[in-house]
Amino acid sequence: MTPNTVDEVQDALAGASYIADRPLAVTIHLALQLGRPLFLEGEAGVGKTEIAKVLAHILGEDLIRLQCYEGLDVSHALYEWDYARQMLAIRMAEATSGPTAEVTDIMSREFLLARPLLQAIELGAQGKRPVLLIDELDRADEEFEAYLLELLSDFQVTIPEVATIKARVPPVVVITSNRTREIHDALKRRCLYHWIDYPSYERELEIMRAKAPDLPHRLAEQLATAMQQLRAADLFKAPGVAETLDWGHALTVLGRGELNGVTIDETLGVVLKYQEDLTRVRANGVEQLLVAE
Repeated sequence: MTPNTVDEVQDALAGASYIADRPLAVTIHLALQLGRPLFLEGEAGVGKTEIAKVLAHILGEDLIRLQCYEGLDVSHALYEWDYARQMLAIRMAEATSGPTAEVTDIMSREFLLARPLLQAIELGAQGKRPVLLIDELDRADEEFEAYLLELLSDFQVTIPEVATIKARVPPVVVITSNRTREIHDALKRRCLYHWIDYPSYERELEIMRAKAPDLPHRLAEQLATAMQQLRAADLFKAPGVAETLDWGHALTVLGRGELNGVTIDETLGVVLKYQEDLTRVRANGVEQLLVAE
């Protein structure tokens, strides 16, 4: 069921253990009500992808995920022909009807392999409203980004050999970007935009209470303090909320109820993934991470 107000959106997100501030809840509400794609930018690990997963859960709809990468093309994102099945159909037709058997039927929908974009459009054509996650669009080439313009405008795809398929109900589209490159303005204009920043100390505590309720309160406070210090440092890659939760789970596995210099040094690789960052933090003294600003 679609939430009908901003408060309902915020409550539904919280009910699914996603702690969102009001501006984000407003943007999500407008995207749901207006049928516009939701474009989310922010550093890796701040919860962009999680929004799509939570929305699918709230709406009770399928989550269809397209993970973008360099070299992604339409055949991998929209559809491709099932060549093995087509060849089998041809051979079966020849075996049963001779070499003059009609084989035009192999260019039908039955012989298509639907990829995420087509899957979402076809579900929309059936009156459903799946959540289509186009994840890390900045990793894809600009040519693929240009192809999305028509899809996001009309929510239809044309397969020359088959038909034009149009979504009767547009899917809920969530596009994420880590901003490794700029996304073209033409695509952004079709979307509602929101930047997701690193959380404040207080919001990070809320997130840990929602996502890891078994963490001791003292440990959660220390983790939030340490994360604020790490993000303020001059690191190659600052850790996100995902790393905060990973750290908390790792400490639970180790049976550590609080942070100290030894524990931080032993588990810092859970949070930082570059040797240069590890070296810099250790050189400055890991105990400094426990000192609130």
